[in-house]
Amino acid sequence: MRRIIFNQKGGVGKSSISVNLAALSAASGKKTLLIDLDIQGNSSHYLGIDINAKNDKTVADLFDQTVSWFSVSTPIKQFPQPTAYENLDIIPSSPRLAALEPELERRYKIYKLREALDELESEYERIYIDTPPNLNFYSKAGLIAAHNLLIPFDCDTFSHQALLTLMDNLAELRDDHNRNLALEGVVVNMFNAQAKFPAQIIERVRELGLPLLEPFIPQSVKMKESHYHQKPLVHFAPQHKLAQHFAELYARLESAEQQVPSPGMSANNEGAKAAQS
Repeated sequence: MRRIIFNQKGGVGKSSISVNLAALSAASGKKTLLIDLDIQGNSSHYLGIDINAKNDKTVADLFDQTVSWFSVSTPIKQFPQPTAYENLDIIPSSPRLAALEPELERRYKIYKLREALDELESEYERIYIDTPPNLNFYSKAGLIAAHNLLIPFDCDTFSHQALLTLMDNLAELRDDHNRNLALEGVVVNMFNAQAKFPAQIIERVRELGLPLLEPFIPQSVKMKESHYHQKPLVHFAPQHKLAQHFAELYARLESAEQQVPSPGMSANNEGAKAAQS
């Protein structure tokens, strides 16, 4: 199963959610791969990878060999790199992604990531895909390659407006490129249960007909500490309430994955369009 974490709005915690869910998957015994498609490389850094260090097995190298006429092709199974955590591998980001993007778009290599992951699927029980905070070539490639989608959401008015645009864009991409992409739900992140305004924004999201996943992830300095120490919460502070919320979210996702197919996005998009009208 391939799960992508995507929102066109920045600052909603995509990398934090991607890394912590992937780490929980690995800690549960599942062979897990994380793919970092964001040029900032936050997921890579979180797992102790220096994206500026010499490395010829990054996601940029994976894409590059699809457009280079003269390079020797490296088998896809050689790209995943081990992390410090058992069962958790990564294909890290690279600053070269920015320079490579125009050529990839010109040659329409939008399906290459899906083809690569088709080859890797037998090696991993779970594949997590972290994305850039905009609908560019790399996020589209990730959405085309994925099976399930999680949308991180922080509770402010701008996020609500961005969600409407996001649902329209995702519905179009799904219709054109990946009809099997299923929306698992919206992950409410950095939630302040003591304030009234977040609850109001969440109610507006409910009115769109989108599935809101519980528990909501609370705001905590512990997340920043885990970033600093480059340790996912399950390893850094497993007893902390923030780690427990992530563990509960992960358990619910896994339970739903095993029992009930995730809802398609087409019906959810109708709710978004109705809210806009």
